[in-house]
Formats: sequence, C-alpha cells, structure tokens
Amino acid sequence: MTHTAEIICVGTELLLGNVVNTNASEISEALSELGINVYYHTVAGDNPGRLRAAIDIAAARADIIITTGGLGPTCDDLTKQTLADAFDLKMVMHEDQAEHLKKYYFGNLHNAAMTSNNLRQTVFPEGCTIFPNECGTAPGCAFFARGVHVLMLPGPPREMRDMLKKQAVPYLLSLSDYGIHSHVIHVFGMGESLMEDKLHDLMETMTNPTLAPYAKEGEALTRITARTHSPEEAEALMAPVMEEVLKRLGNVVYGVDIPDLESVCVKLLSEKELTLACAESCTGGMLSKRITDVPGASKVFLGGITAYAAAVKEKLLDIPPELISSEGVVSRDVALAMAAGARKALGADLGIGITGLAGPDGDGSEVPVGTVYVALSSADASYCRKLKLGNNRVRTRTIASSHALDMIRRSLTGLPVEAI
Repeated sequence: MTHTAEIICVGTELLLGNVVNTNASEISEALSELGINVYYHTVAGDNPGRLRAAIDIAAARADIIITTGGLGPTCDDLTKQTLADAFDLKMVMHEDQAEHLKKYYFGNLHNAAMTSNNLRQTVFPEGCTIFPNECGTAPGCAFFARGVHVLMLPGPPREMRDMLKKQAVPYLLSLSDYGIHSHVIHVFGMGESLMEDKLHDLMETMTNPTLAPYAKEGEALTRITARTHSPEEAEALMAPVMEEVLKRLGNVVYGVDIPDLESVCVKLLSEKELTLACAESCTGGMLSKRITDVPGASKVFLGGITAYAAAVKEKLLDIPPELISSEGVVSRDVALAMAAGARKALGADLGIGITGLAGPDGDGSEVPVGTVYVALSSADASYCRKLKLGNNRVRTRTIASSHALDMIRRSLTGLPVEAI
C-alpha cells in the first residue's frame, strides 16, 4: 500500500517569519526515502480553530498526518489537545512521563525547579504510542484513528530531527511489510536539467526501482529507490541502474551515499596523507569552515588565511604589489599567487587561492560582478578556474567554495582539474 502524508507545522512564529520552517523540508526528505508521498505542507498558527480546520482538511486527503510544534508547557501549545478533539480521543496523563520529566529537570537543567505547567507535556491522547524526547522536555506521540496515522513531533529542529530519526521513521516503517531502500548519487559540474536529459529515457521506463533528479545550491543529485521485501532484493534491482547512471554521468559524480564535497576531499587527503592550506578573499573563510566542519579535518587541514585586503595578500601571502597593480586583485595570476602563497606560508602539500567580486555592487573596475578565480597549487603544478556566478553574494561565495573542493577532488583522483 502506498501512503500519502501531509505535514502540518504549528507556530505563529513561522507565519510571522521569525523562524524559518526547516522541519517540513527535513520530514519531506525522510518520507521520500520511505516511499511515502507528500502532497501538501501546511503551516498553522497557535490558534485552535485554525489548527482544527487544517487537521480536518488533512484528514480528508492523507492517511498520515505529521505535525511539528505545539507540544510544550505553555497555554498556546495546543497541538495534542486539538488533534485529540479532532479524532474524538480522551486525554490522559502518563505518570511515568511525569517522573521522567522531573528527573530530566533535576539532572539536565542545573537542578531547576519544574513548574506545574510542565505537566501539560505528560498528557497524551488515550492509547497513543509515546515518542521519548532525548533532547528536550516535550515527548511526541502517534496514534491511529479513522484510517489516519497521526504523528506529533516537537518544534525545535534539533529535537524534531532526533525524534524523527529514532521514533517516527521506525514507526512508519512498521506500517508496511515492504522496505524502501535507496542510493543517492552526488554530482558537481552538471545542472539538474542536463542530468535529467541524460537520464530521461531511464526515468520514463522505470517503476521499481525509480530514478529521480534533484537540484541543490550549485550541485545536483539523483536518487535510485527500490521498494522490496529485503535489502538484498533491493540491491539486486538497483545495481544495474547504478552502473548505467554512473556510466552516463561520468566524472561529474563525486560520490554515492556521502554527505558532501568537503567530506570527499577530507577523506581523499587523509588516504593520501596530504595536507591543505587555503587563502580566501571573497569567500571570507567559507571554504575553511566547510572543511573544518568535517570530523577528522585536523589531520589534513593546516589552516586558512582570509586575505581580504590587497595589503594583507601582499604581507601574509608574499604577493608582489606590482602583480596586483598590473593584473588587478581579481585575476588569474593573483589567484594562482594566493594558492602558492598559502601552500608555502603554511607548509602544505596543496594550496587553494580564491579571489573574486561577490557583489552585489561592483568595485569600480571593469571586472563584472560575480567574477571569481579559484586556483590550486601543488609542488608540481598549478591550475585555475575562471567563474561567472552572477550578483547573488551568498550564492557566489557558496559555489566558489564548491569549485575549490571539486578542484581538490579532481587533483587527487587524476581527473582534469580545470574542467568544469
């Protein structure tokens, strides 16, 4: 049986724009991996009437409702009560949850006294399955009524994410004797539309497994998903599809079932026992941050120099002033000099240099906004890419740092480094 879910995120702060609704995105991604269709996202404020209307609509068009938010101790946390009313369920207190909450306050919140209103978090619809909250005070729960599975998760993203993974996903998996298994192929250097064009004939003919492309900021990915009774059966179905997709996409594929480009680079550097240093201008340390976000980066990343001003490039990276004055700070030669300067200054095997004009305004020169040069230097060779990335400052910085990572990946795997 194929299930259809609707996600209802509860909180007036979401409607006011004070908080970005990342929960819906993360839940949708998890449901997609389970083969559960999501046709609607709804946001309702902390108002029982409007929330009840959203619940009634969802119950008429979905057999799974997942809510986030409204499970806390204050008077505007009305999700459980409103859902119980919508499905004619009584609310009952769970003494074991009350004891657990008291111990949590005593042990985790510096012996803070628990106020009586916190006990609202220990009252649940009768007969529900309780989802323990290992990151906070508000448990979630799930129940089945009138042909609808209802799952309630907390609003804070960290708590929601943990409960989704540990409680909600296993609950949803139990609804079917089929399992959903997938592999994600990550691509840099090819947009979603071109990737879809290369895979279109496969996608049109496949039913199980399926193949679906997705776009990310400056990247793309495609997911192969099989619905089977066992992981072994799924792998047998997906293997020939995987082989064909990898063949068609070629070396723009930077990994399968891996987190991101920076993880690939840290792994390759570690395997080859090489070190890296960065000199960044327009990216302002973004590349260094992305690398150091990866566990184990300290073994391969020596450091980064954020050389924003021309004088800093001259002083810390030993770039001749006449080079900057003759070529301009945003130029191929300066990027190459930055990469070599970072490598030499920090004693690394590889150096990256990034210089550009992120915008949205120009700098008075003839260099177009969005022009970025990304260079890589080793003891044996130097490479540089010229990028034209438009006038969105955040996008320019993100994609420029991704190009640097792609150049590192290519240099360490014997691929053409300057190719995009």
